[in-house]
Amino acid sequence: MDLNARLEIMNWLAGAGLSGIAETDLVREFCERTRSAGLELSRGLVFIDTLHPIFEGQGFRWTDVESNESDTFEYGSTSEGEAAETWQRSPFYTMLQTGENEMLIGHDDDRFGMTLKLAGDGHKHFATFVHRFNDSSIIGEMDCVYSLFCMRRPDGFDDTAMSALRDLVPLLGLAVKSSANARIARTLGHVYLGRDAAERVLSGRISRGVADRINAVLWFSDLRGSTAIGESIDPAEFIPFLNDYAGAAIDAIHDEGGDVLKLMGDGVLAIFNNDDMATARRAALRAENQFRKNIETLNERRASEGRPTTTAYVALHVGEVFYGNIGSEQRLDFTVVGPAVNEVSRMASMCRSVECEFLVSSAFLDGLGTPGKRHFVSTGRYALRGLGRAQDLYTLDPGIRTEGHAASPFEQYLRGRE
Repeated sequence: MDLNARLEIMNWLAGAGLSGIAETDLVREFCERTRSAGLELSRGLVFIDTLHPIFEGQGFRWTDVESNESDTFEYGSTSEGEAAETWQRSPFYTMLQTGENEMLIGHDDDRFGMTLKLAGDGHKHFATFVHRFNDSSIIGEMDCVYSLFCMRRPDGFDDTAMSALRDLVPLLGLAVKSSANARIARTLGHVYLGRDAAERVLSGRISRGVADRINAVLWFSDLRGSTAIGESIDPAEFIPFLNDYAGAAIDAIHDEGGDVLKLMGDGVLAIFNNDDMATARRAALRAENQFRKNIETLNERRASEGRPTTTAYVALHVGEVFYGNIGSEQRLDFTVVGPAVNEVSRMASMCRSVECEFLVSSAFLDGLGTPGKRHFVSTGRYALRGLGRAQDLYTLDPGIRTEGHAASPFEQYLRGRE
């Protein structure tokens, strides 16, 4: 590969990294461009650790023949079990231990399971690289970019090929790191702020006091008897207990297009926001209905394991709120505030007093129209703590959840078949 070809690929990598091309496209086009320039790569693999609640990292691969394998893959922890054994038999683990930045490996080198498998697919020579970050660039476990390149030709990576890769692979790693950082920022935003709030923050709405006045369906839920359960079980079991039931709520809310804004102990605050508030109301009802089903499935599993079970209180309300940045210059929270938020929280607390697991406000009910209203019954008129006026609260007709089949009138209403 001559100097002009290298410079052309380097310029492309710089532009691709700045423009935010996806990592799979980066790796594929890099390998294809180097092949066109005379570097006969037969396979490329780049992977990088990340900061994610489930995955340790993500990888991207290309090969010169048709394959059923995915261009991208995610991997879990490599600190224990079979994954740890596989990692410790890789050339990258050896390079980290020895401090090497690159390694050339032949097809008959039996030290590494990864290259032995690739040799079985016809690749004969392997060049591996580790590009480390300094301490200020490390995010979670993301402290290196790892890469492997293969050739099928018998003479493998000569001095010219290695010289080209030494020039090009660091720029490829930099472009992959840039994309990974953007993905990490979006993942952390979604996990800790909620999906919609994260997208607003990432779009630049981060100034203190900047908030939108919106109408939204508000969801507030908390667990029944969680304090007593927490006092009765091993402390190490309490976090898994909370996680199980939070997962049941969050999955149901997200599946119906809602956004979870806060987790407060065993409480969940969420919103359903849509230009058509009737659509938002029905989505919230579907989420509540699915939440009950999720709890039923969860309780069956936990009971079979001899672990404590519970159920949940849910309140739904509709009102105008401020949605945006609240706090100080040092610590901001992107959330909803306003009297309607206080009301839905108080309604959830009222569930205990009126012995109903589900309550909706008159403001919520009024927007359902006759087809929706007929599934609800009044529980009475109540003065909510800290609020200046009494209001009517409603719950589902007690027979609705026991009708026992998906074709019940309420299920048909939730699915828009009325």
